Amino acid sequence: MELKPEMIGDALTRLRRAQGQLSGVISMIEDGQDCTDVLQQLAAVSKALDRAGFKIVSTGLRHCNAARERGEEAPMTEQELEKLFLALA
Repeated sequence: MELKPEMIGDALTRLRRAQGQLSGVISMIEDGQDCTDVLQQLAAVSKALDRAGFKIVSTGLRHCNAARERGEEAPMTEQELEKLFLALA
């Protein structure tokens, strides 16, 4: 399934935010920041990435369901979507 920015706008926003957070984590490490602070920020980056992934999968699910409702062939099967979902879990 082809991803278009308008389909996954929220996920793209989350990914950009995570990119900024990751840059911050790298800077923290380079500056010798406290381990606890670094790990807290790293956990925030990880959560942002997870949420973006789940958002993309849910968008795909809605897109495929809409195609089926219109009588069209969905770009992905339910099994393919499930596999992607489980890859994030």
